[in-house]
Amino acid sequence: MQFTIEVNSRRIIAEKGETILSALNRNGIIIPTLCRMKDFSPTGACRMCVVEVEGKERLVTACSQPVEEWMKIQTHSPRVIRARKTIVELLLSNHPDDCLYCERNLDCELQRLSDQLQVRERRIRGRKIKPRLDQSSPAIVRELSKCILCGRCLRVCEEVVTATSIDFIGRGRKTHVGTAMDRDFNFSSCIHCGQCVLVCPTGALHEKHYISEVQEYLSRKDVLKVIQYSPLVPYALAEEMGMKYSRDFERIVNATLRKIGFDRVFLSGTGTDILVKELAELLEPLPHNTDSKPLYISACPAWVKYCEQFLPERISELSTLKTPQQISGAIIKAMLPTGKNGIPDRIFTVSVTPCTAMKFEARRDSMTRKGISDVDTVLTVRELARLIGLYGIDMSNIDPEPADEPLSSRSSATLLAETSGGIAESVLRTMAHNITGRDLDKALFKKLRLTGSFREVTLPVNGTDYNIAVVDGLKGLEKLMEALSAGTRYHLIEVMACPGGCVNGAGMAAAGSREALRSRARFIYQSDDQDPITGPWRSHSLNNLYDKIFNENKELTDKRVLNTFFVKRDVLL
Repeated sequence: MQFTIEVNSRRIIAEKGETILSALNRNGIIIPTLCRMKDFSPTGACRMCVVEVEGKERLVTACSQPVEEWMKIQTHSPRVIRARKTIVELLLSNHPDDCLYCERNLDCELQRLSDQLQVRERRIRGRKIKPRLDQSSPAIVRELSKCILCGRCLRVCEEVVTATSIDFIGRGRKTHVGTAMDRDFNFSSCIHCGQCVLVCPTGALHEKHYISEVQEYLSRKDVLKVIQYSPLVPYALAEEMGMKYSRDFERIVNATLRKIGFDRVFLSGTGTDILVKELAELLEPLPHNTDSKPLYISACPAWVKYCEQFLPERISELSTLKTPQQISGAIIKAMLPTGKNGIPDRIFTVSVTPCTAMKFEARRDSMTRKGISDVDTVLTVRELARLIGLYGIDMSNIDPEPADEPLSSRSSATLLAETSGGIAESVLRTMAHNITGRDLDKALFKKLRLTGSFREVTLPVNGTDYNIAVVDGLKGLEKLMEALSAGTRYHLIEVMACPGGCVNGAGMAAAGSREALRSRARFIYQSDDQDPITGPWRSHSLNNLYDKIFNENKELTDKRVLNTFFVKRDVLL
């Protein structure tokens, strides 16, 4: 049911049941918000969206107040502007004055609101919050002095990620955001997915930087500097730097990384092809064994940590194959020549990824061999963009270059793996080709490519039915467990902690909306349609690795190099 309401002396169309904010935004009227997040139920906690409604004594929050037919609303009256300005001034009264050095400088919502509302002096002075810098996590830094208690991080962690690692602690002016027993992040149940980082409006939460460490090694001549990057990085980097993406952009990234000082540039996509190929071989016999358990894909490090903490009974069902980043890192460390006297730490490897949880993964004890990490340092897409700017590289004026052998090419399946359901689809396509020698019709995977926190599909391959489940964001685990309890049998289960998959990773620019996520996914599906190398069986790098490198290298002849192990984790809840 539609009706008209009066806004700023003009009539607009509103729909019964929607909020004032929704009606205003739909009619091109924008008012500021801080605590609001699209697709979440409103709380009205920050009060930034207040408007004046005729007949009401107090200002009302537009995000939580339903529209009514009789309403006459003023969105920018002097009273409303004064209220919003006062709210910002109160937030700034005890906020640090280190904008020039802040992680979110020029990209801070509080800073932006201060500018819009013309806050040019400190009229209200409050006691500064005692600085408390928590750098215990290998992935996320927490700065309590910059927190404005908007509650966004809490809601994402509880309602989307379901880890519930953080909450409000204390009362009154002592209220702050913290973990169980107010301990540091490394004691908490945080899974390092970084979804809280994406929604934080200030610099209270941000990824931990390793740019200085990379700079230090780039200046050393006695070290072989190696970098690998995941298939989504070129597209995400173009997006981060405001450049137009083209099919040649990946080769431009290769040239850029060499100009910075890296001796070898590899594609993590080759590691993804290995993962897909090995998973396909593990999946093939499962339907023929009635006692077999489902195979959980363990390519998402945030999901793996969640499983170790909250679902230890499922650990035995996790695939022991390493993630593409770690597979590529292990191969690089094994095949490249070592430094003087055979000391392997003369090789310094960097991985670039859209995921913050991979910073934690690279430091797991199980991701080392002979005490040496497969990957030394992990950078996000944002960090790579800053590193490129730091070295003054003009990417618009560089000749494209190929990546280095033997990790120089990838199939379109590796880019597909960056979306939720993509690894499962790639594994099935590979397995079907191994069995029949033919490609499966992509229309069969339409259901896997839909949105929703839980999806399931049954696909026939050469007369055998394979039951596949996809958990898109950990909120979907509840539906998966209900299905398993009801007796449903799955052969392959893919779980992605970030809704949408790596296209919504915390190491790249926040998508901001579901449509933006769909746009990234469309790019991946279009690339899959256009790429002639549709699976691992068509990748010349992969064929070279299996036919030559693996056979010639003593370390790589042991396939355990590609596998790891998982253990139950006891953490404070």
